[in-house]
Amino acid sequence: MSYQALYRAYRPNTLEGLVRQEHIVKILTNQIETGRIGHAYLFCGPRGTGKTSTAKIFAKAINCLHPKNGSPCGECEACRALADPSNLDVTEIDAASNNGVNEMRDLREKVQYPPVACRYKVYIVDEVHMLSDSAFNALLKTLEEPPAHAVFILATTEPHKLPATILSRCMRFDFKLIPQADIEEHLKKIFKELGKEYEDEAVAAIARAGAGSMRDSLSVADICISYSRGKLTYKDVNEVLGGADFYDVAKLGECVLSENASDALTETEKVIASGKGVGVLAKDVLNFLNQCTVAKTCRNGEQLLNLPFEMFAEVKRIADAADARKLLRACEIFADVETSLRYSTSPRIVFETALVRACLPEADADAVALSRRLDILESKLKSGAYAPPQSGAAPRAQAAEIPRMAEQPAEEDDPFAGNARNARPQPPRMGEEPPSEEFFAGTPDVLSAPKRAEKVNALAPEKRRAAFGYFMRSLRKNVKNGVLFTMCQDLEPSFEGDTFVLSTPSEVIYRSLNREEHRKSVQLALQDIGITDFDIRLKGAKKDPLQEDIETLKKNFPDTEIEIK
Repeated sequence: MSYQALYRAYRPNTLEGLVRQEHIVKILTNQIETGRIGHAYLFCGPRGTGKTSTAKIFAKAINCLHPKNGSPCGECEACRALADPSNLDVTEIDAASNNGVNEMRDLREKVQYPPVACRYKVYIVDEVHMLSDSAFNALLKTLEEPPAHAVFILATTEPHKLPATILSRCMRFDFKLIPQADIEEHLKKIFKELGKEYEDEAVAAIARAGAGSMRDSLSVADICISYSRGKLTYKDVNEVLGGADFYDVAKLGECVLSENASDALTETEKVIASGKGVGVLAKDVLNFLNQCTVAKTCRNGEQLLNLPFEMFAEVKRIADAADARKLLRACEIFADVETSLRYSTSPRIVFETALVRACLPEADADAVALSRRLDILESKLKSGAYAPPQSGAAPRAQAAEIPRMAEQPAEEDDPFAGNARNARPQPPRMGEEPPSEEFFAGTPDVLSAPKRAEKVNALAPEKRRAAFGYFMRSLRKNVKNGVLFTMCQDLEPSFEGDTFVLSTPSEVIYRSLNREEHRKSVQLALQDIGITDFDIRLKGAKKDPLQEDIETLKKNFPDTEIEIK
């Protein structure tokens, strides 16, 4: 064959030719220069990052008579011998097809023979994780006590599948994904050598398609060169990859974030009608939403995304106009879509359903959707576009009573008749953060009664009836614990002298509130409103008489240490 694929033709021949694997190059170079060659190496990492190429270079370098900077010279007798494919001193084994115990036994027998023309006999075992358990056992003894002339290089993309006994006998080198900018630079060098004209957007698209793999990027570039006889354009690359046009995807993403379901479905029909697959479109939309998230949250978003200026400007414009909650919710929805499409017989229906869900959060039942519905309702109430229906005099009288209850104490015998629980919105569910200040902004309950500049003294006679409300607001302000806030909202408050008693019929809540961290949080919230003495009790349980006596002694003799024997 006269033609070689780009990933073969431009495979590096020296350690310096490896792209962005400096940590590995430095170690291997030092070992070659000092002669400290190990007997077993493990090269692991994602595909297309240079594992097999590094293994071949290293095999030549350790046998080279005159290595240059840790790389083979290519001119000495050993280098010329290893350039011959029929050479027996460097053996490549594909473990995917030679994964049985018989192949490893054969290797164990052949390794005993010395090299023919080189210093070391090197065995490169690719995809070593494919070996069977019995084959690993057969290889283990050889790795443990190899001949002095034998060097094993194991390569794999899944090191977690290797037995610990194999891993412990190898020097492990982890190859990293190659950054997109480095792939672009390498591709441009190759295109210049080939005399191929290109657009920067086209090279960037190829590098993104490679997803950190140089081999995948070169394979895509090979196809694109064959497709385009003239200048390689972004449109050509997009046609080869089967993806939708960036600006079509951007328009679709903008429709989603602006909650325009009609235009979103129209854009979807246009893209699919042009021949693009639903799976590819879903992936492109998710990628665009992720780009918007990065552009909105990171100051150096342009550097992180590494997009052409025009594309980044479009992403930035849409991201700045979008609400962060909508953006994150849309990302979550389309991330699930990509998984669902693998098992669906109607991929378009799955995609369009997700599209409508993302465009109409008020029609969904998740937390973000409910928050959106509350925002809409609050905006209508503030603008006067909506007012709750009132019929008869009773509702009006009740509405007029609420502000008065917040301004002055009630006259009922029950000191907690105006408890905040009767007037405040529903607290958060277990595990959620407590509501924000804005959540209580329009609620005329006792939580908003004291002014911010005023120091609350809940022990004052006129404030005691509202003490629980002050406590809950202080807890929300000082302790960011949604679980604790939820547990406290059903407590039954009372006063015994200056002691604030919080009672609960639930033994689980009682035990939880008496844990050291929760009790300290409650104490902190109470101290903020001027209450120093408090007690958490299990409703219906009798108090220990001894404990009562101890507490009485402590109150009467605060400076005396009381020891119980």
